[in-house]
Amino acid sequence: MKFEFTKETKQAAGITLHRIKALENKGNVSKGDLGGWLEKEANLDKDGDAWVYGDVLVYGDAWVFGNARVSGDAWVSGDARVFGDAWVSGDARVYGDARVFGDARVSGDAWVYGDAWVFGNARVSGDAWVSGDAWVYGDARVSGDAWVYGDVLVYGDARVSGRFDLTCSIDFELPRIEIKTTADAKHLQKFLQNFNRKEGVKK
Repeated sequence: MKFEFTKETKQAAGITLHRIKALENKGNVSKGDLGGWLEKEANLDKDGDAWVYGDVLVYGDAWVFGNARVSGDAWVSGDARVFGDAWVSGDARVYGDARVFGDARVSGDAWVYGDAWVFGNARVSGDAWVSGDAWVYGDARVSGDAWVYGDVLVYGDARVSGRFDLTCSIDFELPRIEIKTTADAKHLQKFLQNFNRKEGVKK
């Protein structure tokens, strides 16, 4: 067992969370270091180098394991998984059935939720949202105010950033969308903007 609960508790989302303390030197953590907050011991791997720092909250059936790190004021909840060498930081939120793994980074005020996966060397940052069945992987970057959801793949060297919205204004089933390059992303956004404008729906 590499950590224990301290006597310090706090309430969040109607749940009691417990501050953790390291019981051994592990990775970048030294014995006696205080960590973040867990609802239950099962929220953090008891064996690997995974750790939660600072004011991080992990609750529900969420699990941080492997060599993953969660820092800052980030929250991981629901049935989410953060593992491998992934790092979630800042005010980021990972929840639902989302998965963040590999060498992926989720930072800033970014949200990853639903059934979304972020993995490989992917980066999601700023105020970006990735949700639904979306996958962001490879060396892809999603940042700024970008919103990617549904059955979308963003991968390769693609850059989706700024005020970027990959959504459709009506209930219209599209085939799986693949975005491998920044050009692909821009072309798709233009198509959806024109489509939404023709439908006369204000977003």
